[in-house]
Amino acid sequence: MLENITQKLGSVFDKLKGRGALSEKDVDSALGDVRKALLEADVAIEAVKTFLENTRKRAVGTEVLRSVTPGQMVIKVVHDELVTLLGNDEDANLNIDHSPPVTILLAGLQGSGKTTTAGKLALWIKTKKNKKVLLASLDTYRPAAREQLRILGEQAKVAVLPEVEGDTPASITKRATAAAKIQGIDVLILDTAGRQSIDTVLMSELKEITSISKPSEILLVADAMTGQDAVVTAKAFKEAVDVSGLVLSRADGDARGGAAISMRHITQCPIKFLGIGEKQDEIELFSADRFARRILGMGDVVGLVEKAEEAIEKEDAEEMMKKMTSGQFSMNDLLKQLRQIKKMGGMNSLMGMLPGFGKLQKQMAAGNMDDKVISHQEAIILSMTSKERKNINLLNASRRKRIAFGSGTTVQEVNRLVKQYMEMAKVMKKMSKQGAGGLLKSLFGGGLPGGSSPSEIDPNAMANMLGGNKGILPGKLPGLGNLPPNFPFGKKK
Repeated sequence: MLENITQKLGSVFDKLKGRGALSEKDVDSALGDVRKALLEADVAIEAVKTFLENTRKRAVGTEVLRSVTPGQMVIKVVHDELVTLLGNDEDANLNIDHSPPVTILLAGLQGSGKTTTAGKLALWIKTKKNKKVLLASLDTYRPAAREQLRILGEQAKVAVLPEVEGDTPASITKRATAAAKIQGIDVLILDTAGRQSIDTVLMSELKEITSISKPSEILLVADAMTGQDAVVTAKAFKEAVDVSGLVLSRADGDARGGAAISMRHITQCPIKFLGIGEKQDEIELFSADRFARRILGMGDVVGLVEKAEEAIEKEDAEEMMKKMTSGQFSMNDLLKQLRQIKKMGGMNSLMGMLPGFGKLQKQMAAGNMDDKVISHQEAIILSMTSKERKNINLLNASRRKRIAFGSGTTVQEVNRLVKQYMEMAKVMKKMSKQGAGGLLKSLFGGGLPGGSSPSEIDPNAMANMLGGNKGILPGKLPGLGNLPPNFPFGKKK
């Protein structure tokens, strides 16, 4: 998500940062480019107008024009106004921490990803909030929806209300509410019938269900890929049942990123969640600050840390850090790291969360670096004997030919992986001498993400790491906890 708008805004801000001082004309010109980038990203014109009016008031003031680093200050102003436009992060919290059973009602058009979202929410509430969940399908029109919800409930290991022949949406709602009370359920999630369009009959049904269930949250699930159509839908649903929050499904597939900004501004409903993939655990609580940082190419290091904490056991991370800082690192360790990257969503997913990533997309595309590379490298290591993994010096020409044949790759790919491993080993030795903090200073341009003003990874330092087939981002960022110990990369022809 957001690739297009991030790249366009990145080029605008690069011009500003290259100037020693800015005039009011410079700022106006930059904001004109920002306006064009937002409109091309499918942001509603009302939202763009409000954003630019507020941004210009601050951007042409003494705060920016007399700043020591005016280009950076403009970016900060744009970031702050984007956060304001996207809403307070406190509004994104689910209203479920009160006397059970708490009801969440999901509404939306047919095909918006509502049932899938119900399953994702159930798993999220169970694992993140440690609450007992009951799922209930109110869709009496589409039997496949009820079967889908039952399967999702089984996968999440949460209760699903059994079907009863002849039930109506209203009777199912009453039965689900009663079952939730009897079974000691904390959160009841009601998945309503989808609508192909804004249908008067089905809207009346939705109002009746709302009246019976008295939900704490009415969440509208909208497909982020539908752009401006999602805004029209959101307005209609909010007028009918007073929607309390939005869930954007398929947010990982929207390169433009405008739907989130438009829907939040026009409906004034907080965005609660983003669906970021097809898997049941690929849903994240919305954060205006983190979303704005990703739009502006500042990355989402907090999200990266959260992914690392979920995917990597603390003991494994500590053991790996000991090996790295002592200069010990075998092919077996590299294999573990490759698998951790896959577990965390793949290379492209992780790189999208790194500050300054927008500047590196062309280098990655030119180097043909994608998640297939990880699979190829994994196959190469698995084709090595245990002795070869521990001692790379054993790999003579005949052994490398055998490994290439066994892994379905080429000798050139084997050679590249070996070279990558050797480069990483050099970095390990450097870490053992100066510690992870010292190496971080060489990667980050004198600052770290999360400071008072936006900062990015030094693109030259990072590009050197990528271009040389080295690729390692060391284990910790001050104040943010553990990151995965390294992120290896490779090239393929």
